[in-house]
This record gives sequence, structure tokens and C-alpha cells, in this order.
Amino acid sequence: MNELRFNVFGKVVAVTGISGAWQAFYPGTNGTRRPADFIIPADIPEDGLAEYLADLFHEDATPQRPTVLRLNSN
Repeated sequence: MNELRFNVFGKVVAVTGISGAWQAFYPGTNGTRRPADFIIPADIPEDGLAEYLADLFHEDATPQRPTVLRLNSN
């Protein structure tokens, strides 16, 4: 199970894929993580996650943080 991390308009979100379903978490600074308060549908492909997160959280965009960025390539 690979963990994907995204900078979602300034907030880090970790996403893991388990049995065809996505689970999202908010990682803490000390290695902990808590479940995110949103759902990612299972039919979203890995290469569509950043776009889905951008659509979901577009109201959090600012001129300083205008995009969702993938933080790792695994």
C-alpha cells in the first residue's frame, strides 16, 4: 500500500489505496495521522486525485496557494 501526499491549498493530505477504495488522512508532525473528514470515491483514478481534491476544496484556494500539488511520486 503506497501513501500519496498532496498539498491541498496549504494543507497536507495523505491518501492510501486499500482494496479499490481510497482513504484520506491528515498527517501530524509526530508521525500520527487522523482520518480526514471527506470521502474519495473508489472510481477516482490515481492520476485524478489531485484534480478531485482541487474540485472538492476549491474554496480554500488563495492567491498564495492556488493549486493542489502532489508531494511524492510513489
